[in-house]
Amino acid sequence: MQDAVTPRAPLLGIDLGTTNSLIAVWQEGRALLIPNALGDMLTPSVVSVDEDGSMLIGKAARARLTTHPERTVAAFKRYMGSDKRFDLGSHQSFSPEELSALVLGSLKQDAEAWLGCEVREAVISVPAYFSDEQRKRTCFAAELAGLKVQRLINEPTAAAMAYGLHEQKFERTLIFDLGGGTFDVTVLEYALPLIEVHASTGDNFLGGEDFTAALLQACLKEWQLNPAALEPQALASLGDALEQLKCKLGEGPQQLSWNGAGETREWALDETRAQKIWEPLLARLRAPIEQALRDARLRPRDLDSLVLVGGATRMPAVQQMVATLFGRLPYRHLDPDTIVALGAATQAACKAREQAVEELILTDVCPYTLGIATTRGEEISDAFSPIIERNTIIPTSREQRFYSTHPDQKAIRIAVYQGERPWVRDNIFIEEFRVPLPHTGALHALDVRFSYDINGLLEVDVTLASGERHSHSIDRSPTGLDPQACAASHERLAALKIHPRDALPNRTLLARLERAWMQSLGEEREQIRYWLDEFNNVLGGQHPSTIASHRKQLNEALDELRF
Repeated sequence: MQDAVTPRAPLLGIDLGTTNSLIAVWQEGRALLIPNALGDMLTPSVVSVDEDGSMLIGKAARARLTTHPERTVAAFKRYMGSDKRFDLGSHQSFSPEELSALVLGSLKQDAEAWLGCEVREAVISVPAYFSDEQRKRTCFAAELAGLKVQRLINEPTAAAMAYGLHEQKFERTLIFDLGGGTFDVTVLEYALPLIEVHASTGDNFLGGEDFTAALLQACLKEWQLNPAALEPQALASLGDALEQLKCKLGEGPQQLSWNGAGETREWALDETRAQKIWEPLLARLRAPIEQALRDARLRPRDLDSLVLVGGATRMPAVQQMVATLFGRLPYRHLDPDTIVALGAATQAACKAREQAVEELILTDVCPYTLGIATTRGEEISDAFSPIIERNTIIPTSREQRFYSTHPDQKAIRIAVYQGERPWVRDNIFIEEFRVPLPHTGALHALDVRFSYDINGLLEVDVTLASGERHSHSIDRSPTGLDPQACAASHERLAALKIHPRDALPNRTLLARLERAWMQSLGEEREQIRYWLDEFNNVLGGQHPSTIASHRKQLNEALDELRF
């Protein structure tokens, strides 16, 4: 008798977002979204420390942004690859990748509970304009969460895969991806089974969070309030109220009533006023669009379709700007919140050679120019010399010839940078190494070759005139990070107490009730206080069926009040 074959663990597709994250898997010939412990598809990318020291991730943590801002953090993805630290309470400090690992770990647990098996591998989406270091740190966050990254896929490219498989069309498309914290534009062409990316560009610090921040600034300016003088809780409450106002703007003019700084204040917002406040941000959206079209050598009228991706594209001001710029309406029948996760799962299916998608071929591009530092003459010593230019189709291999600066030079420094500025000081340093030069009494010619693959592995080969060759690999895998820092992160996260998942629905409702009480006044506040006390009493009874019944009733009541 033959041994039973152990089924292969599914390869997940994950959209690790600034505002929300999602997870999907390929099953029965299609990509399926996996719900979290609360039954929701969207898991807020928010982390909070509860009073008992346990970590809350997702919806419960997001509700605490207003009530416990000093113990809660969001939008940390924007700082991936930086040295920024986030303090949660008075004794705990986390890096962006550690916080991202907590979100990824929560998604992993949700997937395992739903699938009934362990998962170890994933395809994870990243903004197309993420730098090499940001991609490396994303891989490290996954490794901290117990996931091996089979591939990082650019978010617009993931959306394109889901869209292409759904539509089965032959056309040129622009993917307009505006999420909570990042903005990407990708121009591509469908000639199925080939999806060919022609150009990608973007802005890593432009997203829905910035539109909310602009409203907050305008509101405080009109009220003549200094944000530095407000209590963190009051400022968080106002920001949360303005976020809700922004989301409701498509329904018509909105009125804000906010109780803070000792009095109740009113603020009105309609589309005309919002567009004026957002004018600088809307202008920033145009530049990457124009650059992507220019790099793809296309004009707006050459495009066959527009696809909007990311929750921030739901804003009427953004949709109107896109329609005006291109003279047409974008596709709206695909959910902009979920399409990236579905595309990541589709790419995962390609990696796993699923029959339904194994013929789908995806080409991508290098979003940044890659080059080295060179000297020009006696005075210019920090020039940037491109070798692989942005939007070159990958995998690719390009070579250029350079020369040593004087006959007695003993070694040459190869410093690799990425960016679009003429001086290396304005670009992003990646790595450097030295190549020894034999003494010949003459200048040396060096052929520098960059080979860049689909997973972001950069091979640098330097060949001397003698035929001597020096190779150097620049890998963005987790092993490329400082081993001591990696070990410290593993130790810190392993010591954390994660809030029990079976109790998460109750903790989430308590956080939601506390947030609703804070945002309400008068009789409405008294009612919410009653519900809060009542639910705490029900929890004390420890009867699961009674708790579930009350939880359902209170969630429905809060939905009616729009909290």
